[in-house]
Amino acid sequence: MPTAAVLSFRFTDTDGVSAVARTWIDQLRHLGFDVVTIAGVEPADRVVDGLGLRWPHPPSVADVTAALADIDLTVVENLATIPLNVAAAQVVGQVLAGRPAIMHHHDPPWHRPQWRDVTELPIHDEAWRHVVLTETARREFAERGWQATVIRNAFGEPQTHERGATRAALGVADDERLVVHPVRAIERKGVPAAIALTEALGGTYWLLGPAEDGYGPTLDVAFSAARCRVIHRAWPRIDDVYAAADLVAYPSTWEGFGNPPVEAALRHRWTAIGDYPVAQELRSLGFEFADPTRPDDVAALLEADDRGPLERNAELARREFSTQRMADDLQQLLDEAGWLP
Repeated sequence: MPTAAVLSFRFTDTDGVSAVARTWIDQLRHLGFDVVTIAGVEPADRVVDGLGLRWPHPPSVADVTAALADIDLTVVENLATIPLNVAAAQVVGQVLAGRPAIMHHHDPPWHRPQWRDVTELPIHDEAWRHVVLTETARREFAERGWQATVIRNAFGEPQTHERGATRAALGVADDERLVVHPVRAIERKGVPAAIALTEALGGTYWLLGPAEDGYGPTLDVAFSAARCRVIHRAWPRIDDVYAAADLVAYPSTWEGFGNPPVEAALRHRWTAIGDYPVAQELRSLGFEFADPTRPDDVAALLEADDRGPLERNAELARREFSTQRMADDLQQLLDEAGWLP
């Protein structure tokens, strides 16, 4: 049985790249691969010193070579795309030169103002295939002279959930409006905007993820200034999170894709979504979202009896972002490259 490696900075429960990687791992196994994970930190099947986010030193060529020695196909999850450890990306590229590899791009550097001058990434080799998440990204790669294939993120059907029990555990009353913000706390996620929306709705704000990228002090200030109740707590089951929530806040200023709007659509929840390019692409598919800058309109949507838009959102999500569609697209890519088992 051939072996595929899924290589990333890390694999966590709250990171969107990790969530997508898990769906790819499932499909690679279904297609006949044995799969191992490789990262800079635990948990991973193989941990390589220097592969982590913003590591003080790069991995050695010898260590990366050893980790990939028995690998027939490597999927690189964003490590060779986003400039959070450029030296590690260059070492991985050196070792994978001429070998079957999929560069799975989530966050190209030109998507962030502070990285638009980065020219070292993404890395490229004629032997590799590039995969992006959206048509927006595919066009951006084409403008830079690279061919990329769109494979949309996949989302499974919602599972059983515990709305009442989750709200009770959070200390949220039945008649209390709960606004969930299912993100890590970093600048582009728009925490102050989500809090402001919650304040205007007279609700309780629930942030799931930890502060990262030095955002902790800013988050403390935002919480201190909040004129609404704030809950900052992770939760083990995403279905319980969406079931407990009355609204999903997602006022990001930028996302490479952003899973919560589709996750919320599958669970018949309104999302108040920021005006970033992929949000516009989702709207072009037919999705309806709330505007976080218009709280009166958001309140009206929450209080309306018409569930038709939520039903249509759910049907669109099932059609456009199904596991089967992702599996078919991945199989076609591997077949065309000659990499299927």
